[in-house]
Amino acid sequence: MPNITLKDGSIRAVEPGATSLALAKELGAGLYKAVCAARINGKVRDLRTELQDGDTLELLTFEDPDGKKAFNHTASHILAQAVKRLYPEVKLTIGPAIEDGFYYDFDSDISFTQEELVKIEAEMKKIVKEALPIECFTLPALEAIKLVEEKSEPYKVELINEHAGKGEAISFYKQGEFTELCAGPHLPDTGRVKAFKLTSSTGAYWRGDSKNKMLRRVYGTAFPKKSELEAHLTMLEEAKKRDHNKLGRELGFFTTVDYIGQGLPVMLPKGSRVLQLLQRFVEDEEEKRGYLLTKTPLLAKSDLYKISGHWDHYRDGMFVLGDESKDAEVFALRPMTCPFQFQVYLNKKRSYRDLPMRLNETSTLFRNEASGEMHGLIRVRQFTISEGHLACRPDQLEEEFKGCVDLANFMLKTVGLDDDVSYRFSKWDENDRDKYIGTSEQWEEVQDRMRNILDDLGIKYTEASGEAAFYGPKLDIQIRNVFGKEDTLITVQIDFQLAQRFGMKYTDADGQEKYPYVIHRTSIGCYERTLALLIEKYAGALPTWLAPEQVRVLPISEKHEAYAKEVCQKLKAAGLRATADLRNEKIGYRIREAQMEKVPYMLVVGDREAEEGTVAVRAREGDRGSQTLDAFLTDIRQEVAEKRH
Repeated sequence: MPNITLKDGSIRAVEPGATSLALAKELGAGLYKAVCAARINGKVRDLRTELQDGDTLELLTFEDPDGKKAFNHTASHILAQAVKRLYPEVKLTIGPAIEDGFYYDFDSDISFTQEELVKIEAEMKKIVKEALPIECFTLPALEAIKLVEEKSEPYKVELINEHAGKGEAISFYKQGEFTELCAGPHLPDTGRVKAFKLTSSTGAYWRGDSKNKMLRRVYGTAFPKKSELEAHLTMLEEAKKRDHNKLGRELGFFTTVDYIGQGLPVMLPKGSRVLQLLQRFVEDEEEKRGYLLTKTPLLAKSDLYKISGHWDHYRDGMFVLGDESKDAEVFALRPMTCPFQFQVYLNKKRSYRDLPMRLNETSTLFRNEASGEMHGLIRVRQFTISEGHLACRPDQLEEEFKGCVDLANFMLKTVGLDDDVSYRFSKWDENDRDKYIGTSEQWEEVQDRMRNILDDLGIKYTEASGEAAFYGPKLDIQIRNVFGKEDTLITVQIDFQLAQRFGMKYTDADGQEKYPYVIHRTSIGCYERTLALLIEKYAGALPTWLAPEQVRVLPISEKHEAYAKEVCQKLKAAGLRATADLRNEKIGYRIREAQMEKVPYMLVVGDREAEEGTVAVRAREGDRGSQTLDAFLTDIRQEVAEKRH
C-alpha cells in the first residue's frame, strides 16, 4: 500500500489509486467538507489526483491562499454555467480566481446590469443547490478543439491552439451539462460554494489588448459560510467610504477629465500640496543619506532604450513618438530613469574611491498601461516617483542594499504605512528565458546574494518567480488598497547587467577596470500611489504635518474678523498652512464644513478670545478648550516637527 507523508510528518497508508479527497474523508468529516485542493510534493494539485507511494501531502482549505484560489475558481465556473443557462448565445472566454474573489469575461451583447446580476445570482444558487459533481477529464488537442467548436466557443479554440503544438493533453472540468476548458484545480462539487455575491460588471478587452473586442466582465466574491460573506460585504461597504477614488475627489485632492485621458489625473491644489510636502521630505532625507540630486530628460531617442534593453523587453509599455520604418529619429517618453541617470556616472572616469555613488531624482515617468487597469491615483499612465540608482563595488553591495531597505522602512514608518506592507522577493523565471538578459549562473549567484541579505535583515518575505526585472532580482514592498487589491509600493533591485551594457567602468585598487553593481530603488515609491493609500489609510484625515490645510480660523461673527485675520497671519508667520473662513454663514455651519473637509484644527474666536488673546481649539477628535495662541503654536509646531500620525 502506498505510504503518504502528511504535513505534520505522520505517515498514512492508503489504498492503491486513492486520491487526496479520499484520504481527507478518512481523516475526518470536517476536513472532508472543508478541503479545497491539495499540495502534493510541493505543487498544488486537484483533489482527484491519485496519490503515489512516497508522496508528501498537504490538504488545503479556504484558509490557505491556494485553497481559496481553487474555491473562487469553482465559483467562476458556477457563474459561467448560470450565464450559459440564462443566455445560451453568450460566448465564454476566461474566468480566473483573483485575490478577493473571481471574475468571468463574456462575449455578449447583454450589459449585465444590476437587474441581470440578480437573475444570474438566482441561477447560481440553483446550481449550488444541485450539488453537481465536478469531474475532470483530458482530451488530445485535436479532439479538444472539436469539442469546443461543436459548442461554438471560438475563444476556447484560440486558447487550445496555443497548446496544440506542444503535445499536451487538454484538460476540462464538467459539472452537469456545463463543460469548461480549464487546468484546475476545483472543488469536488458545486454544493460547497455556500455563499457568494456578484459585486459588479464592467468592460474588459480580450487579453487586455485594446485592439481586441471589448468583453463583459462580471466580478464576484465567494465564501464557505454566509457569515464570512456578510463580514466581507460589510468590509467592502466601509472600503467604499475610504476609497481614494471617491474620497480624494470629494475632498478636492484630484480630478480627471475625459478629454485629457484615462490614467492622467489633474492634481488640484490640495493634492499638489501634499505631493510637494512628501517630495521635499524625501529629497531632504535622501540628501542626509549621501544622495546626489539629478534632473534628466523626460524622453530620449530609441537608441538609449536599445542599449539598456528596454526597447526589446519593455517597448509595449512605452509611449513611442515616431515610426522607425519612416522617421530618421524615433523618441519615447521614459518609463524609468535608470538609463538617463547612468549618464551622470558616465560623465567622467570613475575610481573605486568614487563608490558608492548614490544618485536620486524626483522622476516623472510614463507607462502605457491598459485602459482597464486604470484606477484613480493607484494605477496611472503618468506618475512621479522617488527614484534612485546606486553604483557600488561588490564588497559594498550588502551595506548599500541594506541602506536602501532602511530608507524605505523609515519612509513607511514616518507616513504611517509600515504596518500595512509585506515583502516579496521577486526572482526570474528560468523557464521563460526570453524575458531576461544574462546567464543562469549570473541570476542564481545574484539571487543567492539577495536572499542572504534579506535573511540577515530578518525580513519575512515570500518568493515569486517571474516577477524580477529583466536585468535582475528585486525586493518588492507590497501593499493593499482598501479593497484588498495588492500593488507594489517600493522596490529595491540588484542590477548585474546594465553597467556592462553602458560601459560603466571604474578603476579598482589593483588598477583593473571593473563594472559596478547597480541598485535601482525607490524610497517612497510613486507619489500619486502613496497619496491614494494615505487618503484611504486615514479616511482623508491626513496627519497634521501632511494636511494641505492645517488650521482654519473661524470668527463667530463679523465683528471678530479683525482678530481672526491677526491669528491667521501669526499662524502663517510660524510656517503653518492656515486660512480664515470669513463667510457670512452661521458658525455651526462653518465648523461642520471644516470637519467634513478633514481640517486638523479649527480655532473659533469671539469676544472673549479677542479680549484675552486666546483661541478656542477644536481638533478632529473633539473640543480641546481655550488656549493662548502661543501655547497652541507650541503644541502644533511640535506635532508637525515630530511628524505624528
